[in-house]
Amino acid sequence: MSANATNAPSTLSEWLVYWRIDLQLLVALACCAGLGLFVLYSASGQSSTVVINQAIRLGIGLLGMLVVAQIPPEWFRVAAPWVFGFGVLLLVLVVLLGDTAMGARRWLDLGVVRFQPSELMKLAAPLTVAAYFRDRSLPPNLKDVGVGALLIAVPVLLVADQPDLGTALLIAAAGSFALYFAGLRWRIILLLVLIAAAAAPMLWYNMHEYQQERVLTFLNPARDPTGAGYHISQSKIAIGSGGLFGKGWLNGSQAHLNFLPESDTDFVFAVFAEETGLFGVMALLALYCFIVARGLYIALKSQDTFQRLAAGSLSLTFFIYVFVNIGMVAGLLPVVGVPLPLISYGGTSMVILLASFGILMSIHTHRKLLAT
Repeated sequence: MSANATNAPSTLSEWLVYWRIDLQLLVALACCAGLGLFVLYSASGQSSTVVINQAIRLGIGLLGMLVVAQIPPEWFRVAAPWVFGFGVLLLVLVVLLGDTAMGARRWLDLGVVRFQPSELMKLAAPLTVAAYFRDRSLPPNLKDVGVGALLIAVPVLLVADQPDLGTALLIAAAGSFALYFAGLRWRIILLLVLIAAAAAPMLWYNMHEYQQERVLTFLNPARDPTGAGYHISQSKIAIGSGGLFGKGWLNGSQAHLNFLPESDTDFVFAVFAEETGLFGVMALLALYCFIVARGLYIALKSQDTFQRLAAGSLSLTFFIYVFVNIGMVAGLLPVVGVPLPLISYGGTSMVILLASFGILMSIHTHRKLLAT
């Protein structure tokens, strides 16, 4: 008993190391999540049910993050290819047996639970690419880049066929960041850009009509202001009307008068901007930037190639969440249905996102433990 008492953590720093917690990252995530609850209360028309459901999901996600943080990074490397293969199998099952809702086949219904297998690939794809490059010479040669690109393309094409371009974009970004951190030569990057540009016409003709409409609306929102361009037009009005200091919490007119569709999910940023103004937006962006910077710092201090590629890709994937959602709401990008991380109302995507930060904490705290 005395030995256990002697070895028990006695300071905050020791407790954080013992539970594999990165305090700076945890505080920043908690601040974002808490802010999200306040925004959702206003965006949902002061619905306590929405806030309570979101709080429960956040609690599950945070608990999952802490559990994931206890797992040594090497376990993620070993498990990643198996999880990737299982995820691809689930995506194929979605194509064959998946539930259809709102014109999209994205869900598997197991009776007890209904979930989107595509969310799993946001973690599995970058971790698998990182695991593949772990024992290979870097920067990678053209053959290894081709293998990495294939690992990314398989889930992306299956998800895009559901159709779910938002999730497909996030999976592609996560995997591509792992490729980038592996040390891609500029001539290979240029080659990939040229291939993507050449494939653009084919992509356009294989898009669904509503997806083409979203791109055309992005290029010219005024072409159909009461139809396809309505979301973007109302979102811009909400953002602009916030001014410097905003209208105040619960005082945003666009969401409360039902001018702004999807105000508690995809377009929640417009509600936040209207009520808090430019200064509130800058504070939120600063918080997001800190989270991304902390993740990149963890990647920089990582102890092997897998950890560096995994931490870097997961950190920049979080950035893509923020960039695409805010760009979409502000009319700078087409509408693709990407949630604002830790703010938008949601379930599975929230848990997966927090699990990725659990991996980052595992990588960082494991490094500290080895150093001691």
